[in-house]
Amino acid sequence: MTDPAKKHDVPPQPQAPQADPPPRAEHHDLMAPTVEGLEARIAELEKQIEQLKNERLMALAEAENAAKRADRRIAENAKFATANICKTLLQVADNLGRALLAAPAEQRAGNEALKNLAVGVELTEKELMKVLEDQGVKRVAALNQPFDANLHNAVQEVENTTVPAGTVVQVLIEGYTMHDRLLRPAMVIVSRGGPKREAAKPDAASAPGVDTTA
Repeated sequence: MTDPAKKHDVPPQPQAPQADPPPRAEHHDLMAPTVEGLEARIAELEKQIEQLKNERLMALAEAENAAKRADRRIAENAKFATANICKTLLQVADNLGRALLAAPAEQRAGNEALKNLAVGVELTEKELMKVLEDQGVKRVAALNQPFDANLHNAVQEVENTTVPAGTVVQVLIEGYTMHDRLLRPAMVIVSRGGPKREAAKPDAASAPGVDTTA
């Protein structure tokens, strides 16, 4: 008789073989592309930083130059702020000079009132010229000087063989400069017919020319 316990025994099932795990990639092979990418990115950022530094330096230099130009313009405007009123005052100085010419010394000697009046006009003229000089106004050298179109305005030529041709022999109205800028040209009479003037030798130590753009 068969044993019931043995009748229900189930033979053990064979287990499927387990697959071997995939081989692990080497650490160096996994990291190499990342390191190269970081190095490239660092190089790119360093290039951008250098470019930004250069742009910043250029912007600072341009800002500094603009500030200097503005300062020069402000200083220039301040220097010549009184140019127009000085021109007007020169006309007053001209009239004072004409008044003195109308009262020559021989007439003053015999007239005490005229003498006192002339003294007052002279003092006024000197005070006015001092005010103008304080503003940088200076008289242009003209009489007996070679004619200079930058400083002189010739209104007439006269025959004169005793001086080189082109010499200023008479000044009708004085000329003036202001801080080396021409404020008003001198109105002059120039000689002609005289000997030819010798060319002036260049002088390296001479003062710079007058600015005639005013």
